[in-house]
Amino acid sequence: MDSPIAKVLETKSHHIEKVDLSATVASAVGLMNEREIGSVLVFDGARLVGIFTERDVLVRVVGERRDPTTVRVGAVMTPMPKVIELTTTVGQAMALMTARRHRHLPVVDGERVVGLISQGDLTRWVIRDQERAINDLTDYIHHA
Repeated sequence: MDSPIAKVLETKSHHIEKVDLSATVASAVGLMNEREIGSVLVFDGARLVGIFTERDVLVRVVGERRDPTTVRVGAVMTPMPKVIELTTTVGQAMALMTARRHRHLPVVDGERVVGLISQGDLTRWVIRDQERAINDLTDYIHHA
């Protein structure tokens, strides 16, 4: 739980799925479906301006009966998402996700976006960490 997010990112692909502010919802959802992911980061040029998630689709597109082929991501995204630093710990990230009810957090190094962490990424990390601890304790008991 004390591991920095930088360590979690080392286990993931370094590719960040992103769309432009002016992309249609249909194209963003197409990308999300193709990549089997729950969100994409939204950029205006080189600047992060939002995150577009499955929940945004359900609430602001389907729920409001908007046409995904014409509505732009910028109109329905979650603007200015909370970001975390590479030095943020797994425990801190999990607490933030729980408190804010977010499933994804962009990771930044200064002003540059370097990754995206999901609840699934953190859960896998914690499980792997616990398995290592159990194995270490088991080895210790058998060799003591």
